[in-house]
Amino acid sequence: MLKLGKLTDYAIVLLTYTAHDDGSEPLTARSLATRAGLPVPTVSKLLKQLGRAELLVSQRGAHGGYSLARPAGQISIAEVIAAIEGPIALTECSADRLELCEIESGCPVRSNWRLINNAVVSSLRALTLKDMTPVTPRPEQTLVQISSPRSISEAERGLR
Repeated sequence: MLKLGKLTDYAIVLLTYTAHDDGSEPLTARSLATRAGLPVPTVSKLLKQLGRAELLVSQRGAHGGYSLARPAGQISIAEVIAAIEGPIALTECSADRLELCEIESGCPVRSNWRLINNAVVSSLRALTLKDMTPVTPRPEQTLVQISSPRSISEAERGLR
């Protein structure tokens, strides 16, 4: 099974919360942990890793916290995965360190694995944090006019 680790998934969740915020104030580890429903130590560990990868910037002090280092549209999902898990490689021979593969010298499928790995990495580079950030409707878009004498079927269809 090809699967990202939980910490990578959590990192993307934390970054989407950070991206969704208006950016006026940095978000604290505690506030991000509360929003994501994750333990503060896990969130703190991930925020440090994301900071070291220059995806987040931290600000100390009473009004400190974390904010995106760049706009969400300029942070690729590939960067986030690499920050938490290291280089993306589907197989040992897809990695840049060929000495990891014991049969590399006579492997008939090595070039195909690299081709597949490159396609996956390209797709992940094309997908940004902005793409992963849900759009929250404005409050006026979610209100239903209660005084309207519409039938339920009309309301379900969005008719006025």
